[in-house]
Amino acid sequence: MTFKPVLEVFGLNRSYRQGSDDIQVLVDFNVQVSAGERVAITGASGSGKTTLLNLCGGLDDPNSGSVSVCGIDWRTLDSSKRARWRNRHVGFVYQFHHLLGEFSTLENVALPALIGHFSVKEATQRATQLLEQVGLQHRLAHRPSELSGGERQRVAIARALVMQPSVVLMDEPTGNLDGANARAILKLLLDLNRELQISFVVVTHDLSIASQMDRTIQLDASNPQGEIPVV
Repeated sequence: MTFKPVLEVFGLNRSYRQGSDDIQVLVDFNVQVSAGERVAITGASGSGKTTLLNLCGGLDDPNSGSVSVCGIDWRTLDSSKRARWRNRHVGFVYQFHHLLGEFSTLENVALPALIGHFSVKEATQRATQLLEQVGLQHRLAHRPSELSGGERQRVAIARALVMQPSVVLMDEPTGNLDGANARAILKLLLDLNRELQISFVVVTHDLSIASQMDRTIQLDASNPQGEIPVV
């Protein structure tokens, strides 16, 4: 049986127009992420970290090159098929939780499963189980405004995992938290990775997070061609 990484990036190029100039962000970038692997993406502001995450998640398109998730190239999918594939295989966690304020904790976490055409019963069961795993079983009916910052990020993590995706893409998941909450979230992420064997790709400036990943890739804004592996 041929092994397929959950995420494959080949020859990726992305530039943006800024006035009369083309700003090259990524040049011939390559990376592969295995099932259950934890990868940190580091680098200075402007080095292309968030751009890379958006390309990996099919939220943006490269100028050239390819990004495949579970063997499917984003370029081969129209917008509706891309949305369905993303819903099934990719979770997102951002620095700011982006929870829906009018929905309860349980409803926020269940929403991706409902979008994925699970029954209300199954979506609710999945969401409840994950919220128990992240220690929020007593907060199911609370709305985001009634939760602390650390609790909101736990809800966002549960929401990203509810579809049991192949890979979760995270952009500074602890960047808006104090030290104690950041450490708690990191421990939670590591525990969930070991338990669920879902791949994590984490953009972070926090070296304590990067040090807990299986490997680190450093992007260099002054030299956007490829990546610099950090051992």
